[in-house]
Amino acid sequence: MRTIQEDILTGKTTKLRAIEPNDIDLIYAWENDSTIWQLSNTLTPFSKHVIKQFIDNSHQDIFQLKQLRLMIDKTDTTPTETIGTIDLFDFDPLHKRAGIGILIANEEDRKKGYASDALDTLIKYSFHTLQLHQLYCNITEDNDDSLSLFQRKGFQLIGTKRDWLIFPKGLKDEFMFQLINTDY
Repeated sequence: MRTIQEDILTGKTTKLRAIEPNDIDLIYAWENDSTIWQLSNTLTPFSKHVIKQFIDNSHQDIFQLKQLRLMIDKTDTTPTETIGTIDLFDFDPLHKRAGIGILIANEEDRKKGYASDALDTLIKYSFHTLQLHQLYCNITEDNDDSLSLFQRKGFQLIGTKRDWLIFPKGLKDEFMFQLINTDY
């Protein structure tokens, strides 16, 4: 029998779960993959020590840390496999909003519906359990997969930050999207 908490964080093909100490090697690899740094505005690698401290503090709730990282496990395979992370950040309990970010780490797990399922689950958790009024995300102009994903989920374009990010090949705009909880 499933517990209530499992149902809240379980989608059709994914399950969101808390970070465990044995996730350190996965998180270390993902955070230090320079090919995806541009997606998270990261410029420097993280040490295992820093990641261990992050994991050690992850037991604190979102109201203390103002952020929440959950691991994404795909549940349609045996054994279950951890394929990414989904984050709430800039959590503001007064104004009932948070930013959202998602990573499906390996190319072979992308475009299979896992990000969509995990995002559905986190939206439901954010609006019903955390009782947030809104979620937002920032996406670079050329990240077509993320643009498509968030727009399919009802996120609305609310602004464009022109020449916001500098990359080796030039400047890029960043789009800001927002999803309002209409049940609020």
